[in-house]
Amino acid sequence: MTQQAAALQNYNNELVKCMEDLCSKREELSRQIKQEEEEKDRLQHDIRILTEKLSRVNESLAQRLAARANFDQTIAETQAAYTKILESSHSLLSVLKQETGNLSKATEPRRKDH
Repeated sequence: MTQQAAALQNYNNELVKCMEDLCSKREELSRQIKQEEEEKDRLQHDIRILTEKLSRVNESLAQRLAARANFDQTIAETQAAYTKILESSHSLLSVLKQETGNLSKATEPRRKDH
């Protein structure tokens, strides 16, 4: 019986060692899981903050783009109006020069042709 008792004791010792190894590996795995869950929480927090920041930047950008479009429209309208003013000024100057020339001819003393 002593041989059987010794074998049983060996099996028992191996079984206890295997159980201790399994528990140790489980504890290590639990520690790793906890670390990854904490990292996941940090990343989700960072994503939430960055998403909010992105939303604010997108809103600001949209407002600035709309304002720039208004500037572009105002500039284009002003340039078109200024071009019309220049064209009108040129036409007015041409008409004025022509009329001045006509008035000058009309007021010049007539020469007598012999």
